[in-house]
Amino acid sequence: MIPNRLVNFEATRARHGDKADFMARMLAVGDPLADAVIVELDELGKEGRRVLNAGLEKGLDSLESPPPAIAALLRQLETVPGWVDREALLRGDEASLSIPPLWSNLAFSVGALVHTYSSPAIARLLVQSGRLTTMASRRLLETGIWRIHGVLPGGLVRGAPGYIQTVQVRLLHARVRATTLKHGWEREQWGVPISQVDVARTWLDFNVVPLRALETMGITLTPARQQALYRHWWYVGHLLGLDEGFFLPVRDHADAGELLDLVDSTIQPPDENSRALVSALIDSTTDMLCAPKDTPFTRPLARDLLNALTRRFQGDARADELGIPATPTTSLLPLIAASNAELRRWQFHTPESTARVLEENGAGYLALATVPPDGTEYQKHVGTGD
Repeated sequence: MIPNRLVNFEATRARHGDKADFMARMLAVGDPLADAVIVELDELGKEGRRVLNAGLEKGLDSLESPPPAIAALLRQLETVPGWVDREALLRGDEASLSIPPLWSNLAFSVGALVHTYSSPAIARLLVQSGRLTTMASRRLLETGIWRIHGVLPGGLVRGAPGYIQTVQVRLLHARVRATTLKHGWEREQWGVPISQVDVARTWLDFNVVPLRALETMGITLTPARQQALYRHWWYVGHLLGLDEGFFLPVRDHADAGELLDLVDSTIQPPDENSRALVSALIDSTTDMLCAPKDTPFTRPLARDLLNALTRRFQGDARADELGIPATPTTSLLPLIAASNAELRRWQFHTPESTARVLEENGAGYLALATVPPDGTEYQKHVGTGD
């Protein structure tokens, strides 16, 4: 049964063929391995969380008689697919690390997250959870911490911070799914909460969506860097429990754009939940820009810049739907884009300058990736960061 959340489905099927039917089926699929672990953790309590966290850090073989659901999840995580480039994992996501942290954060916020929140199904779930409209700054910080640990050199090796945090995010999805289903989620209307389709769309929000946004500001990736980027994010998808049918065909921005069109073309327009989340997000990003002592931004200037970037990244029609006002600052963006493009030509002119940029950006990212003293939401629900 196709959930009522899908619109324009026949037109999407005519354009994408069997991929559209695959997507429709995946709206009814969550993450059976992670969902079973949540049930097991509820039964075992603190001891179950201890075993899980030990397994994530030291591996399945380090555990004696682990509970079956935890063992099954760890087995899937530790079965490294043949398409994984292990040496590339040690180097990290160099395509992402080639982007200055400030621009990466801007593209992630008003590019990727605004796109995420534009989906009424996702926005409805997040608003019902009561987390993002009232704690937008904390969630922006925590998602950024996970994102950074996932791209740093060696971050996705078993037991490394990016690996552990990615699985913790996956289990948080499962926890939210279980809680939501207990409280009257309308499956006929919306499909399974945080379905495979929602995870696929979120996966795209960490690669093609922000990077296409950055292209409009003069920050581009070579074809070789695009291919390396998606090979890295294939493994992130694997750790997140995303079906390979979504991500393995994606090798560059063009392929990712096709998948993005597939999932976006059937989504209803943004609703009041979307607008509430985007407004809270832009407020929080304004705070982020104005926080440093040496910041050149006043709040009005920061807000104008974010409104201009949101309209450039999302397009005027979508920005209007989200209630983003037009601003004269938009006229300055082409100059900024030209400056960024020229700077990148000089930065990546030689192998030596490229290595220097990657090192400097990596240090900048690492400085932003400190976990709060009380832990993150995705850590707390599995008993870490207390």
